[in-house]
Formats: sequence, C-alpha cells, structure tokens
Amino acid sequence: MQATEAFTNRQAQWELVAAALSEHLEHISAPGFDVEDLEAPRNHVLVFHGVGGIGKTTLSRMLEAALADAGRRPSQWGEPGWPADRILPVRIDLARSAGTDFEHLVLTIRAALTRIGRPLPAFDIALRRYWEANHPGESLEEYLRRRGLASRFGQALPQQMQSALADVAQALLLPGTIGSAIGQATGALISALRERRQTVRALAGCARLADLLEAEPDLDALSFYPHLLAWELARLPDGKRVVPVVMLDTFEDIGDRTRRDLERLIQRTVWLMPNAFWAISGRSRLQWADAALQGQLDFTGSTAWPGLAHRAVPAARASARPATGRQVLVGDFSPEDCDDYLARRLTRDGQPLISEPIRQVITARSHGLPLYLDLSVARFLELRRSDRTPQPGDFDHDFPALVACTLSDLTPDERHVLRSVSLLDAFDVPLAARAAGLTHEGPALRLTERPFVYDTPFRLWPFHLHGLIRSAVRNADDTTDDRWTETDWQQAAQRAFTALGEQHQNTEGPGGYCWSPACARACAWPATTAWTSTGSPPPPGPTSATPYGSPSPHPTATARAWTRPRTPWSNSSARSPPASTNTDPVPRPGSPRSSTAVCSPTTCSTWPSTTGPKHTATSDTMRTHAAATSRSPKAGGRLAPAARRGLAQAARLAGDFPTTLAAAQSLGWEGRHQRVLGDVWWVQGEPARAAAAYLAGRLEAEQHAKSGEAAHNQALRALALAFLDPRQADDELELAHQLLVGLDLRATTINAAIAALIRDAGTPTIDDRARALRTELEVAGLTSMTPTLELACAFHQAVLDDHDALTATIARLRSQTRDGTYAYYVDIAHFMAGLPLPADHTPPHWLDGEQNTRARWHTLVTARRDHL
Repeated sequence: MQATEAFTNRQAQWELVAAALSEHLEHISAPGFDVEDLEAPRNHVLVFHGVGGIGKTTLSRMLEAALADAGRRPSQWGEPGWPADRILPVRIDLARSAGTDFEHLVLTIRAALTRIGRPLPAFDIALRRYWEANHPGESLEEYLRRRGLASRFGQALPQQMQSALADVAQALLLPGTIGSAIGQATGALISALRERRQTVRALAGCARLADLLEAEPDLDALSFYPHLLAWELARLPDGKRVVPVVMLDTFEDIGDRTRRDLERLIQRTVWLMPNAFWAISGRSRLQWADAALQGQLDFTGSTAWPGLAHRAVPAARASARPATGRQVLVGDFSPEDCDDYLARRLTRDGQPLISEPIRQVITARSHGLPLYLDLSVARFLELRRSDRTPQPGDFDHDFPALVACTLSDLTPDERHVLRSVSLLDAFDVPLAARAAGLTHEGPALRLTERPFVYDTPFRLWPFHLHGLIRSAVRNADDTTDDRWTETDWQQAAQRAFTALGEQHQNTEGPGGYCWSPACARACAWPATTAWTSTGSPPPPGPTSATPYGSPSPHPTATARAWTRPRTPWSNSSARSPPASTNTDPVPRPGSPRSSTAVCSPTTCSTWPSTTGPKHTATSDTMRTHAAATSRSPKAGGRLAPAARRGLAQAARLAGDFPTTLAAAQSLGWEGRHQRVLGDVWWVQGEPARAAAAYLAGRLEAEQHAKSGEAAHNQALRALALAFLDPRQADDELELAHQLLVGLDLRATTINAAIAALIRDAGTPTIDDRARALRTELEVAGLTSMTPTLELACAFHQAVLDDHDALTATIARLRSQTRDGTYAYYVDIAHFMAGLPLPADHTPPHWLDGEQNTRARWHTLVTARRDHL
C-alpha cells in the first residue's frame, strides 16, 4: 500500500493567479509607475478565502512550488506568461502554531531576497540599526538559525548586511570596522543624505531614507522599512530585477476583528511594497476596502483597494482576468475531483485501494470539502488496521474534527448562533438572533460574513450554511468546551420554531394566503410530526426550482409558495406554519440530534392550534386537497400563480389526477402549467406526452430568461424519455447537464441522475449507483425524492424480472409513502411487474382508469426487455 500526497486540480485558481500576476507585471513595468507614490490605489493583492478544510493551505503550497520550479507545476495548469527567473515566491504561514510575528515576516521576505546575490543597502542599514536597538547581544545569525530561516534561505543575509555597512563606511570615509559602530555610521549617513553629498548619491535617491533612519527604531518604524525594500527592488538592474510573490497563508490567525494590531502592520507592509504581488489566503475575506475601518487600519476604503471592494467571486465561475474583484471564494471540489483525490490518495500496485462504492459514499457525504476526504481516508486506514474490510456503510459518518475546525476562530456568541441556525435550512439575521436567544444581532451578522455561510440575495431567508458544516454541527459528537447538551438542543429548536412562527405571523403577503418558505422548518423534527400537530400541509413533491425559475437557495431546501388550508383560525390574522418543501434527513439512530426529532406540545403550541385532536399526515394531505377543490387563492399578487400551482400539486400528491389536470389548464406560465402537466402525464405511463409538456415548459422558461426553470424542465424531460427511449434520453441528459452548469440546483441534478438510472435499467451498474444516490439524497436533505429513486429501481428490477429485489423495493416504497404522499408509486411498481395490488390498498384517481394505466406501464417494461 502506498499513501501519496494527492493534489486535486485547482486550475481555475491558478488561472486567476496567472492572470492577476501578468496584469501586475504589466502595471509595474509601465513608465508611469512610481514605487515611492504612497497615494495611488493598490491592486496588487489577490485573496483566496473559504471554509476551514477547503484546501487553501494546499493551494498556497502548490502555488509556491509552481512559481519556484516549473517542473513541479501540474501539467493541466499550463505555461505562465512571464520569465521564470523574474518571479521570486515567498510563502509565510501566519498560523499561531507557526509562531510568526511581524519581525519574522519582515526577515523572511528579506532573507528570501538574498537569492538576488547583492545587498540592499537602504533597507539593510535600517534593519541593522533596528536589530542593534531591539536585540542587544543577540546575533542575527543565531536568530535566523533558531527560527528556521537559515536552513530555508541560508546565512547570506548577515553577510549582505555587513557588506552594505562596509560600503557605506567606505563612502563616508569612516575609520575601522563598522560592525560595532552602527550608531556612528547611521548618524554620518543621515548627515550626508541631508547635505546631499556626492559620496552617497546612490542612496540619496530614496527620499524617505533619512527620515526613517532618524525615527525611533521600534516595531512601528520597522513596519515602514518595507518601503526601503521596495525602493531597492525598483532600482535593481534589469538582469537582477525580480518580483516577489508573497503568499500569506492562514491569515485568520493574526488576530480577531477587534484587535488588529498585527493586521495593521502587515497591511502597511503590503501597501508600502506595491511592486511585490501578494496572495493572501484565509477563512474570511479581507475587509480593507471597508471605509468603516478607518482608524483601525492605515489604508481603507474602495478607493484605496478597488479590487477588494467587490463581492467575492467563486473561482469556478471567475473569468480569466479578475479585474472586477480580487477576493476569490475557494469552492468545494467537484464530485469528479473528489473521486480522483480518493483514488490517488491510497494505492496498491498503481491501483486505487479505496473501492469505487466507498469513494461514491465519501464523495456524496463530503459536499466537496477536502478536509472531509482526508478524515475519511484516515478512517479507512483505521478500519484496515483493526483487521476489518471497510464497507460503504462505514463512511456514513460525521467527524468531530469538522466541528472543531469550524468553531476554532469563532467567538462564543458566534458559535452559539452557528449551532442554533444549524437547525434551519436558511435564515436571516433577525431569525438567527432569535433562534439563538440573543437580544442583539451583532454575532448573527458577523456569522453571515464567514465563508461557510452562503448568501443568496432576494430570498426570504438569504443565508444558509455549507451543507457539510451544517450536518457536522448537528450530528457529529461535539468535543468542544462549550458543547451543547440535549436540553440545549431542545431549547434551541423551540426558540427556532417560535421565531419562525412569529416571522410568519408578521409577514404580509398578497391576499393573506401565501407563505413562501426558503427553509421554514426547524430541522430537528421530521416534517410528518412537526407539521401534523399544527394542521399545515405536508411537503410538496420532489422538485427543486423556485416559483420564478431561479436556483434553489440551498441544496437541501427549495423555495415554493404554499397556500394555507382551511383551519379553525382561517379568519384570524394569524397564519398557519410554513410548509417545508421536502423532508429533512431524519437523524440517524444514536446521533446526537436523534432524540430531538419530536415536536413537543410545548413547542407546537407556539403556532395557532386547532381545537380538535391532532391529525395524521395522511388526513393533512387530504384536507389540503379538499381546500384545493373547494376554493382558490385570492386573485392577483406576485405569489398567486405559485399558490395556485401549490394547490394543483397538493391534488397530485394525493393522487387526484383529474383535479390536477383541470387545475393545470388555468395556471399559465406564472404557475408553471407545462411542468405540472408533465408531472401528471408521466405517472400515467405516458412519457411521450410528459416529455412534450416539459419541452414546452423549457422553451417558455428560456423565453422568460429563467435558467433554473429551463434546466429543471429539461431534467424532467430526460427522466420521462428514459422510460421510453434510452438513446433519446442520453441526448436529453447531455443537454440537461449543459443547462445546469453554473446553477446551484442540487435536486435538479439528482433528477438527472435518476433519469440516467432509468435510462440504464436492466444493466448491472444500477444497484451501486442507486445506493450512492440514496446516500446523497439523505445528506442533501432531499429525502422526499427517495420514492422517485425507488421507482426507478423498481423499473430496473421489473425489467430483470427480479421478484425478490422488487418485493424489497415495494416494501420501502410503502414505508416512504405511508403518509399518503406519492402512494401511487406503489401502484406503479406493481403495474410494471404485472403484480396484483394488495387488498387493503387505496387506489388513486387515474385519468383513464387503473387497467389502462397498468397496461401502459407494463408495456414500457416489456419494451425495455426487448430493447436489451
């Protein structure tokens, strides 16, 4: 077995660095560039920020290696557009564990520049004066050796500094050695500079050298010496001229956002060296362009840092020339990159040691976070050491280390808010503060600036947590000092539920009926428990596009308008609780949150309650359907079409297809009438009619510039055609994947994956792929899509005439649809295999009767057998 350091492709980030560095080289070579201009805006900083464990440090190391040695640059990164000998990379780790202080940072940069092979006298004399004043009796050689700089860069720095002093002594005609007379040399040099003597004409060109040599040689003065270093670099002859590329890693560890002493010194250094290029990586974006920091930092505002003032650009979507923004969010690995990393991380005889099924499970659960991949590799090795053969089920696992990594640089209040909002699909700042039980919103606001909190503007709740971070915080064993007890989680869930209810009651909407949830649930409760107690409708079906066709705000939640059913409080000003659009993953048995998966009477009482007994989930569905048939939403208003579509969907979920079909005729484009028609037709066993409706829906969406809705219709078109014609489905799937590029539509992507399963029904690869998809659905919180996946499996098993496997699938379907939602999937599974329905089964209302529907589904199965 061989463990290798696998570096997964970060080509987009390299392209950003290459483009920004090329732009920088062009800028400093222009005739108008002046290194001594302290007023000009700075655009020589590129920031990579992202959640802990996303791979920023690995990227920083690889950038250093690629800039230092072309042979170590990944082949896919391509050739740079500058001479290799002109770039001098210097990487500095600012992690607390590295013990880097400001002195160490300055000395590291100067020690790296010893590779030029000549002294830099203006800076070297000032540094020697500082050293004599602040480190009396301590040799610079010993300091460099002790801090590891000697082994990294050699001992050339002391010699170059001594050479610079000797040259100055000779120019000033000072007697003897100068090593013990730095004060005398400095005084004489200052006088010579003030008098503009011909003997020091080389240094006289530095306008600020005399002032800096006269200043008290303390740490504050040291932070201005980089200006001398920049001046020296600018006057190097062409053959010796280099451009330092300084990479500052783990920037979050230099302090917090209330103590900026070290950050102030570092920012001053960056500003005073405009001819160097700076690549800074850390968890949070730099705030230097924020004018509110004036007084805390020397140079602030968008005028000073135009590139840092723009919104963070995900590297995967950034253009090759990042002129519009220099703050880059380091994104998650793609599934392909995750699999590639795991395949190359552990090998035996050149073959991956981690099997493909295990890699699929790890990839699905990782949400693309490299730290999760590393932890999973460690778990794989641990299982092998215990004489166990790792199985895919062993990696349905959350890691406490993820919690520790996420919480490490948060304040206590921010950690409290993070745990609270992990119970929510999405949130805004007031909801987060209320869910945390805080009387002030500052910690919640600061949390939204963290890289693991994503912002989707214009949503009802614009913020949501990175999927893996949310799962880890909720489910992994928390070993931190301020970890929560189960009582703490229960209380947080109750606060979140209460806060949602209050927001719901205070939200005004057209006609008073529509509630447009982006999350609308405290995830500690299964939907069939929490909403049952309040009399609200169960989740709608397994679709992901919003009423307006834009991307879903979070992979585990969709935004869909819903209408309030008739309840005893219908005429009051209070509103019913918001309905979730899909069920959250029910916590696994034994997980820390599993015991909170109960909606207590105390919690549920925060909503207006009915006077009668609690209803079952099935009766809720039927009551919602009754509301659909007895009345329609108030006309007018932005959300009315979506509300009418919600009523049509409620009828479809209950299996009343004639009512759904009739309702679809009046929905229009705003109500997504074509998609509703397609949803009705394919379950009747008429995939061709469904595909035609989805095609019309896609074309309408493209006419209205709704890319998310277009992609969603295309994925569903591929799903419908997959039952009918695998070859045509292959073409439609390719188009669906093209439309999904750049969109965050997890459910739509999974619909396409299910379509691919149906297309391949009858082939041996289905079972492993289906297991991986089940895991992905659970991790993503899209378990309402699981019945559709099981129906795809049932089609596969019916084609193979595999009665045992089909019986198990039907049993799962019955369990998943026991609340009445998608119960007709059980009928379809029987139809496919030509099996009779159970005697106690309640059939849905098919459009042209059970026998015709049964015949069409069985014909699709026999046609696939003939095709194979």
